[in-house]
Amino acid sequence: MARLVQKRSRKTGLPPGTAVHIGEKKIERTRIQLLHYDAAQVTERELEGVEEGASLRPGTGVTWVHVTGVHDVALLDRLGRGFGLHPLVLEDISNTDQRPKFEDYGDYIYVVLKMLHNGPSGRDIATEQVSVIFGRDFVLSFEEAEPTVFDPVRERIRSGRARARERGADYLAYSLLDAVVDNYFSLLEQVGERMEELHGALLASPSPRMQQGLHQLRREMVLLRKSVWPLREVLSGLERGRSGLIKEDTFVYLRDVYDHTVHVIDTIETFRDMIGGLMDIYLMSLSNRMNEIMKVLTIIATIFMPLTFIAGVYGMNFRYMPELGWPWGYALALLLMAAVAGGMLLFFRRKMWI
Repeated sequence: MARLVQKRSRKTGLPPGTAVHIGEKKIERTRIQLLHYDAAQVTERELEGVEEGASLRPGTGVTWVHVTGVHDVALLDRLGRGFGLHPLVLEDISNTDQRPKFEDYGDYIYVVLKMLHNGPSGRDIATEQVSVIFGRDFVLSFEEAEPTVFDPVRERIRSGRARARERGADYLAYSLLDAVVDNYFSLLEQVGERMEELHGALLASPSPRMQQGLHQLRREMVLLRKSVWPLREVLSGLERGRSGLIKEDTFVYLRDVYDHTVHVIDTIETFRDMIGGLMDIYLMSLSNRMNEIMKVLTIIATIFMPLTFIAGVYGMNFRYMPELGWPWGYALALLLMAAVAGGMLLFFRRKMWI
């Protein structure tokens, strides 16, 4: 399960703009992929260094540099110098505990958001930070690990059938944001299926093991809410900011991503209410089960109270007691006990207590 809060103690006392990796190292070697395209052609290669990536900006078309792995602070520093990034941006990229946000630096816009996908067990949610920086003719994207949800975007650019080849870096940045938000829907579908399974199991046969599943779902909803809610502010801010780096026709697509984000948030809030309802069902089922057990035990104890009284009376060791000399005294005592028990059961049934 993903951590809700990362440890930041290593940054204590360091000056602002000092890049320190905060989070888990999710990939051994940082991978840099460069893709340059225009309406006529696509050039794609994997880079060994970042200096050559910064120089591959011919002035026409769009250059997309995708970095997988943000733990190599020295590499991020060289990349930042090559593209003229502010030190605070590099600090935020290496700190994977950032809240989704956007910042307009004039020559480029920096966007942080969270990627959510299934964890190693397939029954939990893993999160990673995604950073997107775009200017007039370039886009930089940073992920913590592979696989990536950006592969369909890269494939559309290669095929040449998409409108991305005819548009600028702002449209590519929108496509990356849209890919992340679309992935939220796939994840929510799986969470919804787990909730339906748990709901059916709770109604059929509730058990203490289901409590762990409910608490895990509640924790996942906290993580989803923390990751998605600020993204609405990011997209709204991009639209209101009316930056010159974003063309007018791209704002229409950003509004569409905003609508999808609102839909995701509404679904998360619905799931939170449903989880609260499932918890109520679980507690109510346990209470009903406990009541049934207590009812049975109370009935048994109530029936045996007069029987114990009769047995206690005839178990006293006084010498002169009536019926002690009767040949059928023992059988009569047992018959009396059975009659008392049967009468009490009949009384409980008429009262609809059982």
